[in-house]
Amino acid sequence: MISALLLALSTVFVPVPAQAVDPSLIRDASYAMAVGRLEEARLLIARAVGAGAKGPAVDRLIADLAFASDRFGEALGLYNRLIASGHKQAGVCERGAIAALQLGRVADAKPLADCATAAPGASWRAWNARGVLADLTHDWSGADEAFARAHELAPAEPTVLNNQGWSLVLRGNWAGAVPLLEQAAKLDPKSRRIGDNLELARAAVIAELPKKKPNEPQRAWAERLNDAGVAAELNGDKAKAVAAFTQALEASGVWYDRAANNLESVSAQ
Repeated sequence: MISALLLALSTVFVPVPAQAVDPSLIRDASYAMAVGRLEEARLLIARAVGAGAKGPAVDRLIADLAFASDRFGEALGLYNRLIASGHKQAGVCERGAIAALQLGRVADAKPLADCATAAPGASWRAWNARGVLADLTHDWSGADEAFARAHELAPAEPTVLNNQGWSLVLRGNWAGAVPLLEQAAKLDPKSRRIGDNLELARAAVIAELPKKKPNEPQRAWAERLNDAGVAAELNGDKAKAVAAFTQALEASGVWYDRAANNLESVSAQ
């Protein structure tokens, strides 16, 4: 769906033949977006649309602007519309998959991630999105393969290293997660998310939290982690309790009320 501003502009201006539209507007809008000047990109796109520009290239710019502005619901709808109209490009699928994951729409993300990684020369972002999707469905071998491909394409990308490490945290492999998260933190020391993940993994190693047993259901493991947190809290070990309750939330795969309440309680102390 075209944004309200662009829609309004398209009703104010009288469209002119496509060949009369200055192609530099589209080019400059794309460049402005690439370097993070989103307001400038929005104005240029609005001018192009107002001058009569239309078609897949303009639709893609509008979708990309929504994506870059964190309007993921709007972006996902626009990318799906492009695909439905026959423009099933790798970049469209990639950003559509990421938008769907940001919205927590796993079922919508899967075909888009498959499309993005099936293309020759798929980017590290496409493989990273596929790895995140695999983690959400507990497809650990799929996650390992996807993150390995992403890391191969972008060995110094902290996002990939962080996600590789977090994937191991989700399986209770604390010791394996720490070096990956340490690398990610070294590459991006200002990232709070990476720092929090590293702190949790280190705390889990030190505290010797329960490891996941072979073939153990995620919920059962989450309950054992919650029990370990309760025991740690009773013993006055707040750091271990926080680590256990936090991991119980992640391990459950759903919002685990007991662990959530316990984490809130111990964090408030």
